[in-house]
Amino acid sequence: MGKKWALVAGGGGFIGSHLCDRLLDLGYSVVAVDNFITGSWDNVAHLAGDQRFQLEEMNAVNVGDLAQRFDLVFHLASPASPIYYIKYPIETLHSGSSVTEALLELARRDGARFIVASTSEIYGDPLEHPQKESYWGNVSSIGPRSVYDEAKRYAEALTMAFHRSFGVNTGIVRIFNTYGPRMGCEDGRVIPAFIGAALADTPVPLHGDGLQTRSFCYVDDLVEGLLSMAFSEEHGPINLGNDSERTLLSLVEDIIMLTDSASSIEYLPRPVDDPQRRRPDLSLARRLLDWGPQVSFEDGLETTIRWYAEQRASRSSEEVETAMRA
Repeated sequence: MGKKWALVAGGGGFIGSHLCDRLLDLGYSVVAVDNFITGSWDNVAHLAGDQRFQLEEMNAVNVGDLAQRFDLVFHLASPASPIYYIKYPIETLHSGSSVTEALLELARRDGARFIVASTSEIYGDPLEHPQKESYWGNVSSIGPRSVYDEAKRYAEALTMAFHRSFGVNTGIVRIFNTYGPRMGCEDGRVIPAFIGAALADTPVPLHGDGLQTRSFCYVDDLVEGLLSMAFSEEHGPINLGNDSERTLLSLVEDIIMLTDSASSIEYLPRPVDDPQRRRPDLSLARRLLDWGPQVSFEDGLETTIRWYAEQRASRSSEEVETAMRA
């Protein structure tokens, strides 16, 4: 059997870098493509000595220039937090449009299985709870978050068009809130924001009254879900996430306790179009993919807090060394 190749667009990102690790574990040679507007070299630095891993700093619209012939193509190339997709609105829209088309053309060229990472944001501020894949959503097409929502909607439509028109072997997954090591400290999403403040003993920023809910999936579970979809014949969309729901206020309280922090809670205005409740219906994932989350929230959160504490200690050490050399 010849060498198996996988392309991970967004391979320098939080989820993408973990996916690269697992694909290498499974015996694939991996090409990671990233333009690094939100990804980080640090996320894949540990793979630098692996001859089966190739990192290309490039815009994913140019993937057709790559010489390899791929068996799997994963599209995770997009800003994924409100801070970044509001900062990079045009790039975010392109990630759903021109980048998706380029990656689909590559999959079409190579006869590869194509998996696109869509999002729970498809459902907007949902009127259905929990959210099934059949739900069409409650989304503003012109709000500040719309560049992300609509980019993902277009990516889904384009993916299905390539499947119907050209027979491309495609799969769509809708990812719910994911957390874990390598999510950027300045990412702006709630878990890094809460942990960062708690570790610094500064007020933890909580937008709104904290009674809005989310369902958090540990990154290792999410990656296994992506692989389960890739190795299936399903086209989706299929929700991937964790169906254990909790309030943001309870999350803050847990993080303050686990970090033994002296932080208080700072209540701030709630963002526009911020969903009130978010929880996936995982019936399809369990039935069609034989997949469901395995890591408990408590274990995943403790691992994540340790990682952020290590990053904080490392940065402090570097700052001391820099000051001493000055």
